[in-house]
Amino acid sequence: MAITDKIQKYIQELPEPFQKEALDFIEYLWVKSKNRTARQEEEIWSKFSLISAMRGMEDEDTPVYTVSDLKDVF
Repeated sequence: MAITDKIQKYIQELPEPFQKEALDFIEYLWVKSKNRTARQEEEIWSKFSLISAMRGMEDEDTPVYTVSDLKDVF
């Protein structure tokens, strides 16, 4: 039996107030999963952006920024 079938079976057997509570919890989990996915996508784009910005810098003879420049920012 699939998980969704099990969930549906249990939900149908619950009294309506508990069904509403279960729905609230499921909606909470759904929002949580969407937020996690959005954060993961944001991290991927951030890394991609940084990689794109840094592309070709390793070939430069004189670095534009030094380590001390970075320390001043952070």
